[in-house]
Amino acid sequence: MPALPLAPQHHLLRALRHRNFRLYFIGHAISTLGTWIQQVALAWLIYRLSGSAALLGLTTCVALLPQLFVGPLAGAWIDRHDKRRLLILVEALLGVQALVLALLTWLGWINPVLIVAMAALMGVLNAFDTPLRQSLLSQFIDDRADLPNALALNAMLFTASRFIGPPLAGLLLGVSSEALCFFLNGLSYLALVIGLLLIHLRPAERAAGSYRHLLGEGLRYARHNPRIRAMMLSVLVINFTASSYAVLLPVFAKDIFAGDATTLGWLWGAAGLGSLLSTVLLASRLSVDSLPRTILAASAVTALALLVFAGSDMLPLSLAAMALIGFGITVSNVGTNIVLQSEAPEALRGRIVSLYTSTRFGFDALGGLLVGLLAAHLGAPWVMALAGGVLLVYCGWVGLRSGRG
Repeated sequence: MPALPLAPQHHLLRALRHRNFRLYFIGHAISTLGTWIQQVALAWLIYRLSGSAALLGLTTCVALLPQLFVGPLAGAWIDRHDKRRLLILVEALLGVQALVLALLTWLGWINPVLIVAMAALMGVLNAFDTPLRQSLLSQFIDDRADLPNALALNAMLFTASRFIGPPLAGLLLGVSSEALCFFLNGLSYLALVIGLLLIHLRPAERAAGSYRHLLGEGLRYARHNPRIRAMMLSVLVINFTASSYAVLLPVFAKDIFAGDATTLGWLWGAAGLGSLLSTVLLASRLSVDSLPRTILAASAVTALALLVFAGSDMLPLSLAAMALIGFGITVSNVGTNIVLQSEAPEALRGRIVSLYTSTRFGFDALGGLLVGLLAAHLGAPWVMALAGGVLLVYCGWVGLRSGRG
């Protein structure tokens, strides 16, 4: 079906004129809101049961680490098959995982071992889900010029849910339990499955060859493209350092601010507000060429905000710092995704996206595990300050290299 007419090419919502993208957008909006509600509830459940920052880091690690190891292999597999059918299957399995977690929690059978096991299962499924969704976006629109806007709007969904979901989770936890949050997330996947079933796609080009050949082809393309190499390194560093803040937020909420699940929801919501503002900025941009410079500046702002947050015991100041952290991380991650998908050939899209997601979430996992372990010995504020310092040094190094170039 042709896209709806839309005169202003700079329109913030221009990708929504495409029917398939609208169907995906609505379903994904509901699903992503449920995901954020579950994520906050799970973090609170872990810390409530164990009081352990190390267990928070371990759970985050096993939920994200499969992206690092499974993601590149998943990309080669994705490029050989029907992406829409695969995504429907993965979304259905994610819904079942959330409902099982809700049942275990409601019955009182949940414990740290089961939490880690369920997080690992979710991590494996997400290693397929994320590159599938990202690589399908180009097929949901009929005009490739709208692809950067579609990617930014897709990220805007995630960040809007990140802004709304955590405070909503805090309210739900105040009147009910973690089980209700997990149950609502399980139901939310139905919306995306229904949207995907209503979408009609033209047959897309599929990659041919062995998995080893396809994986090697994607790695060679990324390795021999200087711009892609630099962007991948940026994603690695910011997620290894700054993104690990999520592991420590329950510790700050309970121990630094003497709060509860509502306090945690506000902290996460502040980061979500910053992320939302960043995606609005990216969705309104037309130039991809200037994004690398924007990403570097945003990373430096993130580093400074981490240092402020680490040294603050005033909640309003910490909320402002958290908003800047969310803004900078999202500019880096989403901006990189826009650059990569704008340059990647269609036949290589699944593999390039999977390399990006494996780097983003894999090093987020490793960073989360490391900060959780360090926080158990050094304390959360010192570890947050260390992450900010490392990121600031990296930004200075990149800036000096760019100046010499």
